[in-house]
Amino acid sequence: MGRQEIIKIKHQETGLEGSCYIGYCWTYFLFGIFVPVYRGENKLALIHLILSVLTFGLFQFAFMPFLYNKQHGKRLLKSGWQLSDIGEKNHLARARYFG
Repeated sequence: MGRQEIIKIKHQETGLEGSCYIGYCWTYFLFGIFVPVYRGENKLALIHLILSVLTFGLFQFAFMPFLYNKQHGKRLLKSGWQLSDIGEKNHLARARYFG
């Protein structure tokens, strides 16, 4: 386990700024499917709920916290967002998301 690193992102078309995270997802470990619901990914939350029930919670506590931030960051970058942090953090994010 480890810590989360915050990376600044910016939407290409609208100019909106936001943030995404890399590293272990403590929020997913603690709150489970409520994280994708909060982030507007309701279909994904339903899939995660089904997988958590089928694996008696193992999916939520032992597997998904390691992957959720990476998968969410990739979905953001594919939907029009781009990295806009300092070069060192952008390089770290590229290495974690696409490396």
